[in-house]
Amino acid sequence: MALRRIATIVDASSPPDGLLPGHLLPPDTTVWLVTDGKVGDLAPCRGLAQALGPCAEERRIAPRPPFSWLAPRGPADPRERALAPPWPDLAIATGRRAVPALRAIKRRSGNETFTVFLRDPRIGTRAADLIWVPTHDRLRGANVIVTEAGPHPVSPARLAAARAHPDPRLSALPSPRIAVLVGGDSRHGHFSEADAARLLDGLERLSEGASLMITASRRTPAALRAALADLVRRRGGFAWDGSGGNPYLAMLALADTIVATGDSANMVVEACAAGVPVRLFEPANVYPRHRTLFEDLKRHGTVHAFDGRVEALRPKPLDMTLAIAQAVANAYMGHRHALARPGVP
Repeated sequence: MALRRIATIVDASSPPDGLLPGHLLPPDTTVWLVTDGKVGDLAPCRGLAQALGPCAEERRIAPRPPFSWLAPRGPADPRERALAPPWPDLAIATGRRAVPALRAIKRRSGNETFTVFLRDPRIGTRAADLIWVPTHDRLRGANVIVTEAGPHPVSPARLAAARAHPDPRLSALPSPRIAVLVGGDSRHGHFSEADAARLLDGLERLSEGASLMITASRRTPAALRAALADLVRRRGGFAWDGSGGNPYLAMLALADTIVATGDSANMVVEACAAGVPVRLFEPANVYPRHRTLFEDLKRHGTVHAFDGRVEALRPKPLDMTLAIAQAVANAYMGHRHALARPGVP
């Protein structure tokens, strides 16, 4: 199911019979989000669940060796506490270690639970009833949804709420305001000193005519984090130091432009939903799969290379969360109707 053939998005202001406004599934639908707790895995699951409507329960798995070593192909840990009935109507999972757990839920529920996996499960299309993958993953099949950008929790409603009640730490900053989303080292690559110097040089130039709103991650090298804080002390602006609530969403909502580092595909995709131009800073060793995504986003006109300048760019937001959620809802409702038919096992 390619991007341009994805299911039609319903008008949420006129929900089908039995659905609440803004809901794609009946409100009594039980939903589990199955991950091992990694932030990068939870974010797309939460975003998809929010778009579907019903409240979701997060089930964090922690398989022990050898079951953790055998994932995704091996069985689920039989002593996994998160896998206990009553089984949900819908289970959404992502991450290598969640594949055996999702398959176990399907089997133990007597095939009644509808299962969804986000990203390539590495064991083929039978891993779940429905699978979403980005275009740079090779998996294809009748039950596979393919889009450039994946689901995420930065919804239009949440952005609107953040604008209606702006974070006072940010709203007083003079315009233009530039949100700077900084990642760092990951299992796919190291954020080098040369990368840090190049980023800081560009931000130094940006700060001459704009207010910087900077948030770093737990992966940001300590020296880079300190240099970002020093930049704000000298030039003004805001850098989140870890105290108080994380203003990440508020930054996206109040930004005139966003600068995001390319070590995190999730972060870049979330920035693309904010409706403002996105400047992409690419570390020297960008993960090859991320590079393919970024080239797609550049061709779409959603992101532009970071060069230390702010220009009048026409924003081209890209947010596939609701379209993916609609495809999931359509498939789930088809599954429920099939179960309700006489003679269906």
